[in-house]
Amino acid sequence: MADTRNAGRPLSPHLQVYRGGLTMLMSIVHRVTGVALYAGTLLLVWWLAAGATSDQYFDMVQAVFGSWAGKLVLFGFTWALIHHTLGGIRHLVWDAGHGFELKDVEMGAKLTLASSIILTLVVWAIALGVS
Repeated sequence: MADTRNAGRPLSPHLQVYRGGLTMLMSIVHRVTGVALYAGTLLLVWWLAAGATSDQYFDMVQAVFGSWAGKLVLFGFTWALIHHTLGGIRHLVWDAGHGFELKDVEMGAKLTLASSIILTLVVWAIALGVS
């Protein structure tokens, strides 16, 4: 059996072999948004628990979420939710056996990114217009 440890090459292709692209970035961002959604869900639980605890505690949590930093976190959570959902739909299309051509993969990545940004801005425009 040949000794491959000293072959002077990686045992499997790695980041130094592949040229990064939009689809690679979108894959990484999809994973990151999944983690962000987990953390954001904890914030939702905190908000719901505050509402069930007392008026004073709920007002305090509302003040935290209403601050500029809180709104920035909520804006990021909104984008992560929309982006992750659209990425999931993109994967569902792939699971159905469609969109594997290189041009389709690139277009899907661009559409997912652009749509998530536009939809986030629309959601926040509606939310700020109502309040």
